[in-house]
Amino acid sequence: MSILRRQALLLLGFGLASGSARAGETAANFTFVKPEGGALPLSAHAGKPILVVNTATACGYAGQFSGLQGLWTRFGGRGLTVIAVPSPDFGNQEPLDGIAIAEAARQNHGVTFPIVAKTHVRGPQAHPFYRWAAGEKPGSTPNWNFHKYLIGRDGTIVGAYPSFVEPNDPRIVTAIANELA
Repeated sequence: MSILRRQALLLLGFGLASGSARAGETAANFTFVKPEGGALPLSAHAGKPILVVNTATACGYAGQFSGLQGLWTRFGGRGLTVIAVPSPDFGNQEPLDGIAIAEAARQNHGVTFPIVAKTHVRGPQAHPFYRWAAGEKPGSTPNWNFHKYLIGRDGTIVGAYPSFVEPNDPRIVTAIANELA
């Protein structure tokens, strides 16, 4: 069974594959699939900021993995979670599948934060989190790899940052620090 099919079935099992956002919905309502199997529910990080980033190991922005690791190292102990969401949506710059994606990010960029299974982030197959985010913050749908959503402690979107905004950009660092204050 393909990872994307397994993810769809898992999401259906969690009741999260509906097409539109529900009133009062927050990021905690969504779950991603781990590449090794099982679920990564955002509710496990409720009350803490989460940086959700669609990634691709063969993208020109892949160097941002190091910056994301820097954020994780700097703020993880204070409650920040960084989650990489590998996506095949932009020129199929994520050629790997399953655990191979996480292994490449770890070996090539020193990544230790969570990496979920390959996931669509735009279009009709987009993961429910990304459909929700697009509705919550119109105009913030990822246009390329390494688009970043910062989820606040209350589960709402605090900021959306396009690919060219580096993880160590003062806007992102300040927003994270404010959420952790």
